[in-house]
Amino acid sequence: MPTIRTPDTRFAALPGYPFAPNYLDIDEHGLRMHYLDEGPRDGQIVLLLHGEPSWSYLYRKMIPPLVAAGHRVIAPDLIGFGKSDKYTAIDDYSYQRHVDWLVAFIERLDLRGITLFCQDWGSLLGLRIAAEHEVRFARIVVGNGILPTGDTSVPIAFKLWRAFALHSPWFPIGRIVATGSKTRLTAAEIAAYDAPFPGNAYKAGTRAFPRLVPTESDDPAAPANRLAWGKLGQWTKPFLCVFGRNDPILGHADKALIAHIPGAQGQPHQRLPGGHFIQEDQGPALAAAITDLIRRHP
Repeated sequence: MPTIRTPDTRFAALPGYPFAPNYLDIDEHGLRMHYLDEGPRDGQIVLLLHGEPSWSYLYRKMIPPLVAAGHRVIAPDLIGFGKSDKYTAIDDYSYQRHVDWLVAFIERLDLRGITLFCQDWGSLLGLRIAAEHEVRFARIVVGNGILPTGDTSVPIAFKLWRAFALHSPWFPIGRIVATGSKTRLTAAEIAAYDAPFPGNAYKAGTRAFPRLVPTESDDPAAPANRLAWGKLGQWTKPFLCVFGRNDPILGHADKALIAHIPGAQGQPHQRLPGGHFIQEDQGPALAAAITDLIRRHP
């Protein structure tokens, strides 16, 4: 399974992204994951997990206010994304591998007392991992996310997106993020989202994610996700939903989470004006909601 690394020159002078890179080998083969690690070492740990087809650049509006509030903010690039290593074949990616890579990352850094913020595939991974490793997590905030088990139907909009990701010869990462945001991105910001993906060989991970979503009951990831969903049904730690009400796919998925998870009861859930990439549209508001949750549940 050959891997490639995006040249560092692709990341020169990205607008709004002054953060120092950090790298961690997460397996015995030297597979390298990039992450941001900002703020005081003794601050409350806030783990930011991005989704498809973005990378940690998505969190550039949330990191400064979270750091200003005294938190230690960690934002990894998933394998296949951002500055992390990338496999060149779609079949080299699986749901379980992504889970294993992130668990290795969390264990290598020995992260504890984590406040998780997750969106899109960040929630498919983060909610599963939090349920399976509850001792490391203190709070969860979800923006436009869910944990699918293959037992419910998916919107036609998602089926169209999955087909586009797998079969379209044109897969413009930056334009996809721009389309999923209500905020108008500049040309430089769109180029920044494209930066990790200078050619088709670098996009295998981004194209793989939609087909890995468990949409059928016999999907390989469905049994583990059902177990995790069951554990979330017993989750009494603080759980907050801050969704973008203009997201056509996940904008109303908060209903299922709030109804199912005990820790969500009584929390000030919000639906803010924003698209699928709510971090672009409501970054400071999301950061404020995270800080408020930590303050109310120390």
